[in-house]
Amino acid sequence: MNYESAVRYLLSLGRELAAPTQSSAAKFNLENITILLERLGRPDRAYPCVHIAGTNGKGSTAAFLEKILRDAGFRTGLTTSPHLERINERIRIAGKEIADTRFAEIFTRIRAVIEELLAEGKLRAHPTYFECVTALAFEAFARERVDFAVIEVGLGGRLDATNVVTPVASIITRIDFDHENYLGHSLREIAGEKAGILKPQVPAVFAAQLPEAHRVLQERATELRCPFVETGELFRIENEVLKHGCARATVVEVSGGKTFSLEPRLPGRFQLQNALNAVAAARILQNRNYRITDENIVSGIATAEWPGRLERLQTRPDVYLDGAHNPGAARELAGFLEENFAGRKVYLIFGAMRDKAVDEVTGMLFPYAHEVIFTQPGTPRAVSARQLAEMASDHAKKFVVIEDAALALESALAKAGSEDAIFITGSLYLVGELRHVWNSRRKVASR
Repeated sequence: MNYESAVRYLLSLGRELAAPTQSSAAKFNLENITILLERLGRPDRAYPCVHIAGTNGKGSTAAFLEKILRDAGFRTGLTTSPHLERINERIRIAGKEIADTRFAEIFTRIRAVIEELLAEGKLRAHPTYFECVTALAFEAFARERVDFAVIEVGLGGRLDATNVVTPVASIITRIDFDHENYLGHSLREIAGEKAGILKPQVPAVFAAQLPEAHRVLQERATELRCPFVETGELFRIENEVLKHGCARATVVEVSGGKTFSLEPRLPGRFQLQNALNAVAAARILQNRNYRITDENIVSGIATAEWPGRLERLQTRPDVYLDGAHNPGAARELAGFLEENFAGRKVYLIFGAMRDKAVDEVTGMLFPYAHEVIFTQPGTPRAVSARQLAEMASDHAKKFVVIEDAALALESALAKAGSEDAIFITGSLYLVGELRHVWNSRRKVASR
């Protein structure tokens, strides 16, 4: 298969998420991915890894930790989801997206193995899109001989295809409400799914949690005899300041007094907390004799990049992309707007998926907007712009409906003055689509 046919084949497998009604079906477990990886020779066991679950912050945490490891001289593998523009973003080796030719070569092998297993009756159903991409990532890391992999959970944890790994350490970032149709409608249920990545006696890092989620994680860790650290207790934050929207702080390890000066380039006060997740994991690895210096930790935090999360595309006017698609992420974006854009005119380009808490998210964000531009990304899961306006315009001081997302961006750019700001948010699909539009136009302009 060439690259284009490999991507088409993957897309033909359907949506990334199985329907909630499939949650009890035979294929909505770890059976398929385990059988597939066994036939491939268990590539997931060819390198040590850290496994990361959570509702918000897991992508940023993964990016921070991967950069720490890379700065320490490790050849790294990083797998995350979803992607913004290209599927290759999900599989990174030594900081670079997997090449199209390598992607096609490995997927050709995986497809052949799947066909063999189906013909032998070993698989009950064809592996899902996400199972295939997960297998592809693990196989790519093995073939590229990575020294260490950082693996982000796709959805939940307990039944996620990535949960076949036995990591050196696990990280669970902040847990909040999202994907309730899949993970449960209470924080306890959702936390139980996230805690499903914990493995017997494997050390874990827990971000600061709401009390109900905190109890679940502690209970599960105790049951599995997992030694765990909680970033809120492990570290003391001193001298915290915001500079150009980015947090700067001295972080002191409470038990031994070790000090780190952390300066993440990722905007938002909340990124300091995500950085602490990565620092805590790096400290576990140091204590297990992985060659990571304190300087590697500081430099990794300072230089990590994570597109689509408060990513600034330009200044005058400021244009930001932020995939805030659930209440927890919206709360963080609202805090960023309050701290950094008070008194400035903000145009909010907003789109959303049908399974999201639209009313709660818009109730937090829209009060900061001078004008909301309702639009929709090009995916069947999106709420139409007009329906979105009917659902949420009460929260807006002023709004317009522009169905075409690219035209919505053009409209905002035409209206915004040099001191104003434009935020594209509400959906990672919308962020990815307009990021692609922006980068395509920039390439044309540079010719």
